[in-house]
Amino acid sequence: MTQELEEFWAYVTEQKYTAKNKQDLSYLGRFTFNTLTEFEGLGRILTIIARGYLFHSKNGEILSGSTYDRVEYARNALCAWCGLPSKSEEPPFVNFGNLSKTFPELVNEKGEGWLYRHIKNIQKFAKSNPEFISKTAQKKIDGISKGFVNEWKKKLRQMQVPIFAVNTKATWLLRFDDILADALELGPLRAQKHIISEARAQKLSSLKIEAVPTEVIYDVVSFCEANEQEDTLWVVLPVANFDCFYGNTNFSKKWLSKIPEEILTREVSNGVCRVKLNI
Repeated sequence: MTQELEEFWAYVTEQKYTAKNKQDLSYLGRFTFNTLTEFEGLGRILTIIARGYLFHSKNGEILSGSTYDRVEYARNALCAWCGLPSKSEEPPFVNFGNLSKTFPELVNEKGEGWLYRHIKNIQKFAKSNPEFISKTAQKKIDGISKGFVNEWKKKLRQMQVPIFAVNTKATWLLRFDDILADALELGPLRAQKHIISEARAQKLSSLKIEAVPTEVIYDVVSFCEANEQEDTLWVVLPVANFDCFYGNTNFSKKWLSKIPEEILTREVSNGVCRVKLNI
C-alpha cells in the first residue's frame, strides 16, 4: 500500500484478465466487487490517479516546474478515466472522447473511459470463462451489468460540481476539486514497499501473531508510519483499498480486527477507520 506508483499503474494501464479457479478474482484487477458496485475506496483511487498526472511523467519520473500549472491537466485526466460513451451534450458532460488524443490510455474516441472499459472486459471474461466464475461472482457481475452505467453517470456529474457551488447538490459527496486538493497536499507518489523504522521492525519481528499474516501486519504498520502527521498520532486507514490490494475482503472481514492492541489501536466512526500505532 505504500507502493503508490505501482498502484497508479494498476489504474491506468491495460489489464490482464485471468483466473486460476473460481476463488481467484484476479480478473477484477486492483478492485473488489464492493468498489465496483458501491464505489468504496473511490476517493483514494482517484487521488492516486490525480497525483500521478500532477507530479509524474508518462514513465513515472517526477516532473519539474509548477505543479499548479498542471491542475487542469490532472482534472482532465480524471474526467477521461471516468468517461462514459453518452450522446448527451448537456453539461456536466460524461463523454470525454475529445480527450482521447491527450490521454489515449484513459479514454477512446467513443468516450469509453478506463473504468467503463475495465468493467466491460470483466463482463467479457466472465462470459468467455464460466468455469472460473462462481455463482456469487456471476450474480455480482450481472448486477454491475444492469446498474453501473446509470449509477456512474450520476456519480460522474456530481463529481464535477464546483467546490463553491451555490446549491447543495454535492454536499458530502466526492468532487474532483476535493480530489485535486488532496492530491496537491499529498505530493508525488511513493514507490517504497515498506516504510518502517528499525525500532518498529525489531519489535514486530519479536512478536508471534498467528491470526494475521505477517506481511499484512507489515503493510499496515508501514502505511501508518508513511502517513503519520506531526499534529496527531492517528492515521485514517483506507480499509476498502487494502481489500483491493489483496484482491479479496479478508482484510476488512478477518485480519484487521485481529491485529492486537500491542501493535495498534483501532476506532471506527461513521464508516471511517482510524488507527494509532502502539509500537
